[in-house]
Amino acid sequence: MCVSRFLRCVSFSLVPMAIVCMLCNVLLLFPDLKIHFLLEGHVTREATWAPGLWGSGVLVLLAARSFLSGSRTSGCFAFRRQMFSQVLFSGVCVLSAGFCSLVSATALSQGPLCLYNDTHILTWGVPLQPLPDRHSGYLYNRSLWSSVCVRPGGVVLWNVVLFGLMGGVSALQTLLCGLNVLNTLLGLLLGGGHKVSPVAV
Repeated sequence: MCVSRFLRCVSFSLVPMAIVCMLCNVLLLFPDLKIHFLLEGHVTREATWAPGLWGSGVLVLLAARSFLSGSRTSGCFAFRRQMFSQVLFSGVCVLSAGFCSLVSATALSQGPLCLYNDTHILTWGVPLQPLPDRHSGYLYNRSLWSSVCVRPGGVVLWNVVLFGLMGGVSALQTLLCGLNVLNTLLGLLLGGGHKVSPVAV
């Protein structure tokens, strides 16, 4: 049935996306690939929330596993019961991946936490966040990427690439899980439509 096929496709698609989000979030915790920034608390706030680890990572992987097992269910009552649980898993997936996408977009707009020169004094802060009396944003002004932040090295490009990738992938996860809500509701209403033949041992 189309419902089961779509469940399998969503499941197989979500796994590599979840791995990408988890890797991005881990790398964001180690700017310049050095651990002492994390230990000293000098890491961008949104990265420490770890939305790519639990939101678009672990929760999405659990949902993908549930989608795959649900696609193999046979029997009218069992199939509808499984579809009901898939609606719940899909809803959780939409919320968690959507949260990760929103956090990534916020981190991109605010810029990274870094050491910068504030009136001839080096201090830690978020100097690239848009303010009325300063620049409107740094994303389209690449001259600011290397001239403002002193440490960690290359932190602006690091954050732009990783938060951009994590945000884009988690947005795609949100879309897929949203479509899967409609798919599983269809399965809940119409049933399995067929019985799965047992595999001969």
